[in-house]
Amino acid sequence: MSDAILLSVDEGLARLTLNRPARLNAFNADLAHAWRDATAEATSRAEVKAILIDASGPAFCAGGDVIDMATTMGSGAEITALAEVINTGIRSLTESSVPVVAAAHGTTAGGGLGILLSSDYAVVGSRSRLGSLYANIGLTPDLSVSAQLSRAIGQRRALQLVLQDRLLSAQEAQDWGLVAEAVAGEDAASEAALVRARGEEIARFWLAGAADAYGQAKRLVRSQPERTFAEQLSEEARSIGAAMQTADAQARITAFAAASAKKSG
Repeated sequence: MSDAILLSVDEGLARLTLNRPARLNAFNADLAHAWRDATAEATSRAEVKAILIDASGPAFCAGGDVIDMATTMGSGAEITALAEVINTGIRSLTESSVPVVAAAHGTTAGGGLGILLSSDYAVVGSRSRLGSLYANIGLTPDLSVSAQLSRAIGQRRALQLVLQDRLLSAQEAQDWGLVAEAVAGEDAASEAALVRARGEEIARFWLAGAADAYGQAKRLVRSQPERTFAEQLSEEARSIGAAMQTADAQARITAFAAASAKKSG
């Protein structure tokens, strides 16, 4: 696998690290293909029950590598094809039954916003800035930004981001519901380390608990737009019935009942 993305698996946790720090982890062809391959591997391995996406260097992801696009790609068709490669990786994450946390320190912009939105829980630093900025260079949203942003923060706020030259502060992103948490460090480097550590802590929390149930809960929420209301209710009923039959649920329910009986007695 390319060094443009680093993949490691440890005790059920797959860590995907964007690794083009000199270009603020902006996507070129190398990173695009590495992203597709790494996400496919992480989501297909049975032992993986949680995924952490983080990044090397001073920023999470600046979107597409515009300089690389301008110098090595001659047509819009090439850009479209490359976007579809990255989209395959995004779908691997969002369509999986594995919860994903993004540790997004520094700046997240353009297509990087789509990468962050592909996570189910996002942590940023207090110095982080997040935005669209596509129109600044005459381009339109890609990498799931138009598909996921309004679901995350509502259509009106999504339009404010894509129609303005604006980067949200970490506090604004949290207030809008774009990210779950913002952590602060003494300087940019220490803050990045704290963001990564908090992201891993969240992933380890999933792993220490009912990991499969968390994964199915993620699947139910993510896949809901594919179903009618009645179909979703039926899928919920089917899912909880299936969960009830697992050894993990049986053990947890037994323990809960015993603790409740002891408390009431």
